[in-house]
Amino acid sequence: MQKLFSGIYKNKTVLVTGHTGFKGSWLVYWLKQMGANVIGYSLEAPTTPNHIELLDLDLDIVSVVGDIRDLEKLNKTFKKYKPEIVFHLAAQALVRLSYENPIETYETNVMGTLKVFEACKIANVKAIVNITSDKAYENKEWIWGYRENDPMGGYDPYSSSKGCADLLANSYRNSYFNTSDYKKTHNTLLASCRAGNVIGGGDWAEDRLITDIMLSVSQDKKVSIRNPYATRPWQHVLEPLSGYLHIGQKLLEEKVEFGEAWNFGPSDEGSINVEQVVKNVQKHWGAIDYEINKDPNQLHEANLLKLDCSKAHILLKWKDVWESDTTFEKTVKWYKNYYENDKEILTQNNLESYVSDAKAKNIEWAK
Repeated sequence: MQKLFSGIYKNKTVLVTGHTGFKGSWLVYWLKQMGANVIGYSLEAPTTPNHIELLDLDLDIVSVVGDIRDLEKLNKTFKKYKPEIVFHLAAQALVRLSYENPIETYETNVMGTLKVFEACKIANVKAIVNITSDKAYENKEWIWGYRENDPMGGYDPYSSSKGCADLLANSYRNSYFNTSDYKKTHNTLLASCRAGNVIGGGDWAEDRLITDIMLSVSQDKKVSIRNPYATRPWQHVLEPLSGYLHIGQKLLEEKVEFGEAWNFGPSDEGSINVEQVVKNVQKHWGAIDYEINKDPNQLHEANLLKLDCSKAHILLKWKDVWESDTTFEKTVKWYKNYYENDKEILTQNNLESYVSDAKAKNIEWAK
């Protein structure tokens, strides 16, 4: 495990914001497996149960409880631990909640990101991997995927805030971390990464399809599906994380051409609608049942959203490891095992399987 990504993360001091969230918890776990010294900076875990606490017995990291809007605490944390690379994942990440709390959403996703960048600038951090979302794009519901140079936008407050965060990253890259001035006026490379709908074991956030299904079946209830024909690019959480880590590797290796925006999404067969997702997961847990409950007052959500990942495929030699069927199988079995085997989790099993399959496919980062 420590040889992955050319062994770049072994003994590196890595700070991850949002480490108590779903993606963040998987990322810090993988980083520890690779021998990194991990500093997590986040609010308390947002749900009960939560993945980070389930990992706690095996997870030897420094965990700082803090808000990314608190620049003073950020600066103290950066000064104390001196991270070489920062993965910025902390966010208010729920669309429906953004309608209810737009001010908090923008404060966290825009001003919080600004303060993380400022802390990185003050601390002279070597590399920043900024995580936004596929929803940052101005979505025209095209049948083809969005490329990294397509305009930012966002209909709902969450999507708009992520578009703002991406514009902010671009401004900081031009103004303070310009690649043409690298090693002259600054020593920092900044990349932004956008991914589609991410699933996997350990996500208990509200208003997420897989979470709703798993909670319902664990309680012997039907799950209510509100938007059955919305099509999304579904991928296992380890897929975009491998992309983030690969970009981080390139930035730590001082390869300035990778300090840009990057998409990480599944192949076309991973883009299916919500009802097809439910039918897929039923294959792996027969007790799952559902009903379609369309709400005429439902808040706006995009019906079609895809990413074009040609840039990552060609320049980074990145590609997804697991096909759609494997992604759903691994995810459902993680939850099934948790609920039926006294909260036993398959995180290590999934990670080892993913790395093994990546090696078998001769994917660049796994060599």
